[in-house]
Amino acid sequence: MKKLVKTASKKETAVLVALVNQRQSKEQVKEYLEELKFLATTLGVKVCHSFTQKLDKPDIRSFVGKGKLEEIKTLVKAEKIDKVIFDDDLTPSQLRNLEKILKCQIYDRSLLILDIFLQRAKTARAKTQVELARYQYLLPRLTRMWTHLERQRGGTGTRGGAGEKEIETDRRIIRNQINVLKKKLDKIEKQLMTQRKSRQNMVRVALVGYTNVGKSTLMRLLTKADVLAEDKLFATVDSTVRKMVIHSVPFLISDTVGFIRKLPHHLIESFKSTLDEIREADVLLHVVDISHPSFEDQTEIVNKTLLEICGEQKPTILVYNKIDRINGQFQQRYELEPPVDLDQLRSTFLNGQSDAVFVSAQKRENIDELREAIYDKVAQKHFSMYPNYLDS
Repeated sequence: MKKLVKTASKKETAVLVALVNQRQSKEQVKEYLEELKFLATTLGVKVCHSFTQKLDKPDIRSFVGKGKLEEIKTLVKAEKIDKVIFDDDLTPSQLRNLEKILKCQIYDRSLLILDIFLQRAKTARAKTQVELARYQYLLPRLTRMWTHLERQRGGTGTRGGAGEKEIETDRRIIRNQINVLKKKLDKIEKQLMTQRKSRQNMVRVALVGYTNVGKSTLMRLLTKADVLAEDKLFATVDSTVRKMVIHSVPFLISDTVGFIRKLPHHLIESFKSTLDEIREADVLLHVVDISHPSFEDQTEIVNKTLLEICGEQKPTILVYNKIDRINGQFQQRYELEPPVDLDQLRSTFLNGQSDAVFVSAQKRENIDELREAIYDKVAQKHFSMYPNYLDS
């Protein structure tokens, strides 16, 4: 009798690919690849190598040039790589060509983000929204080698030799599923409308910001609620709403999904109902990781996305988080004298803005000042809604 040996499941491996061009300098691409690596790690994929190529625009057939593609193919074959992940979106034809040549799963940034959202969604609404966005994205991009649908079918294994007829069958299944999910989402939204109406008599505050800046940690600290906080991208997909009271003034505060550069447009579209927490908020707490080398770029990305979602600027408090992680490089860049204190940070970054606070959610530093800043904004709105509140 053969002895059965229990083997641990092999972690999937990947290589990353990005282009250096007029829109993306070499330094920017290095940063983007670090973020892409973090995304892959969040999904549970081990990144083994990165490829970059200087190219004015993506090759219409294969995104990268022939020589670079051959280089990638050699490494993928030699090291039996499972996935090749591109930092930009691929066209359906690029995707088909790449899978034929590289003979492995091809991901672009959008699909990677969609898969992370699918893994992290917990509520029925979030799961339905992500599934819908994912199916809409996959529909024009089906190829014979993809196994994404297998997970939806219950993991029946790879379908070897599936042909064009089977792809057409898959397309029909996806179209039907899209219709089912849209109807399901409409039903969920109608049920949730009652909840939204009950909140209209209270001031609403929403935590917003780039992904992994510490919004959930701050939410836990402010509300003492059991909210998931991890050092991973998109730790929060479902919005969490909690009631808070400061100086006898009650209001609702919500934690929302983090933004990221190149966030898939169809994902924003599908998440419109979740983003209603932002759209319907009276006050925004824009959390910024001040210790991140590109925090200014991240702030700008969030501001642009907020404008797209809300269509207008809302009363906002800038919350510069992670002041405890400021390093020597940061001090040198902004000509700060060590040890960096709050006065130096205020004089350097406020630029006449009074609606900004510097905190460390992790170390619980300067949280009282943040609470007072929140109270000032909330009270202004609250007393305009209830002018006789103080007399009651």
